[in-house]
Amino acid sequence: MTRIYTRTGDAGETSLFGGKRVPKDDLRVRAYGAIDEVNAALGVARAADPGPDIDGVLERLQHRLFDLGAELATPPGSEKPGTHAPRVEPSWVEALEREIDRLEAGLPPLRHFVLPAGCPAAAALHYARTVARRAERDIVALAAREPLNPEVLKFVNRLSDLLFVLARAANRAANRPDVTWTPSRPG
Repeated sequence: MTRIYTRTGDAGETSLFGGKRVPKDDLRVRAYGAIDEVNAALGVARAADPGPDIDGVLERLQHRLFDLGAELATPPGSEKPGTHAPRVEPSWVEALEREIDRLEAGLPPLRHFVLPAGCPAAAALHYARTVARRAERDIVALAAREPLNPEVLKFVNRLSDLLFVLARAANRAANRPDVTWTPSRPG
């Protein structure tokens, strides 16, 4: 790549992997764009200095999210000979589940709903979780209209669960309690 701008998107279209041109509001573009937003939100969480353990998890997730974005940007049957977009595999989902279990083992059990708050890293992780949930909704919309690897939805669903647990772990590491929800009373 010799320059960042190409001018090919000036009319509101972009190219998917394989060369197909689609509008920038195409469901597939929305889905991989939402995953890109999750990745950026993880970068913000990393900048909040969550500690080396959490930072390592986030860095690995960022690489996986790039792979996931590539899969979402590649419509079925559009790969050019000799190219291969990464595909989400069951082992990716299993790895997220193992990480959730590992982190939860060091946290107090949940007895109340938790508000998205706490130390800066926890707040950023809670925000990333909400962005992941929106990405999941965009991917569900895509999956309702086009064939999609079923592991993609499992991965994104587990991702938001992991981000919730990481936010709690960040608060614990910062000696900050989770902020629990207290229902409003009438009057």
